[in-house]
Amino acid sequence: MANTLRFLEPKILSKISGMELRARTVVEGFIFGLHRSPYRGFSVEFAEYREYTPGDDIRFIDWKVFARSDRFFLKEFEEETNLNCHILLDTSASMKYAGEGISKLEYASYLAASLSYLAVRQSDGIGLLTFDNEIREFIPARSRRGHLFSILRHLETIEAVEQTELSLPLHQIGETIKKKGLIILISDLLDEPESVLDGLQHIRFKGHDLVVFHVMDETELNFPFQNATRFMDMESPAEYLAIPAMVRDTYMKRLNAHIDAFKKGCGQLQIDYHLLNTSKPLDFALFSYLTNRAGKG
Repeated sequence: MANTLRFLEPKILSKISGMELRARTVVEGFIFGLHRSPYRGFSVEFAEYREYTPGDDIRFIDWKVFARSDRFFLKEFEEETNLNCHILLDTSASMKYAGEGISKLEYASYLAASLSYLAVRQSDGIGLLTFDNEIREFIPARSRRGHLFSILRHLETIEAVEQTELSLPLHQIGETIKKKGLIILISDLLDEPESVLDGLQHIRFKGHDLVVFHVMDETELNFPFQNATRFMDMESPAEYLAIPAMVRDTYMKRLNAHIDAFKKGCGQLQIDYHLLNTSKPLDFALFSYLTNRAGKG
């Protein structure tokens, strides 16, 4: 799978023109990689199968799949496997930040496009909701291919403008998406964990399954700065001149506490939480989607 990962790398994707072609490149490369990896249970046949659990009728076991994978899978009717998925994309101003690679918003939009493409390929309904301190755009979930293109076109023109206040739109989303399904949040989570988790709890209370992709830049995660640096707040006029060596330890402690708060809080709410580095390929996020989808089977 190592050779195919280069097609999923953000810097390479940024050189490809068009969101539809980027998404197709990522998903087709990802699926090709799955066929060459140990994850044989996940394949292009995935939309038609789910893994056997004790109590299932063994008459529906597909023995050809068992012969290839040494695992039991049951063939299902399409209507039993369809899943409604909504992607919640944070478009607040902090998402514009880019260290040495692409911005967090670019990375998030590539991920949203790839997940949308993969969902439709799996016959799932896909929807998109963009927000900052309020809901900006809401495209309800559908599985038609033409609907996918409307989502991809919107992702082509997306911009980050306003400040972050995640809890408000999350509570709105809890009341907006009526049909239970899978909701994927893509955000840098630059807000107080307690208020964000309260909004996520509202969504969980409505019966939705949740996956959170916490998107951060490499420089945010590792703070590699050496010389005196002027740091600018992306969502206010504030600027801070600092000597990195004097603030690095405090910064890393606060960052790790922030991440740990989300890991712990999401775990308590039974939400899948994943930290993503914008310099890394998108394959892990796609595999997380398939894993979560498998659990719905």
